[in-house]
Amino acid sequence: MSARRSEVREECLAGQRVLRRIADKWSCLVVASLVDGTMHFNQLRRSLKGISQWSLTRAVRGLEREGMLNRMVVPTCPPRVDYELTELGWSLLEQLRALGAWALKQEPAIRQARERFDGRPSSPGFPRHRRSRVASRFA
Repeated sequence: MSARRSEVREECLAGQRVLRRIADKWSCLVVASLVDGTMHFNQLRRSLKGISQWSLTRAVRGLEREGMLNRMVVPTCPPRVDYELTELGWSLLEQLRALGAWALKQEPAIRQARERFDGRPSSPGFPRHRRSRVASRFA
């Protein structure tokens, strides 16, 4: 394996490990919601329409574990929990915005590629591509 291929492979594997943590349904949206600064747990929950308390708790704990968020307990009655992006979280947000900008720009080309692929005749032994119910909602 060439040195370049080995380096690219290691970078891709490192990216894959991070994506496993942040590419769930809510984590990226939690990071994006904190762009304007610190938020209380319930503020964060209200800003993310449709998220359950359990899902938000899971997302913020995972992001805190990875060093993307700071969790601060404010000693009030009842106690209040605030979240903010760490320096690492801000650097993640920069990368997510760059990826999002790329995706928005490339969306027409990706859609055309899907249409060409889906319109091809199937090969023997290789069934025609079928969109899943989830994928068809986002096409």
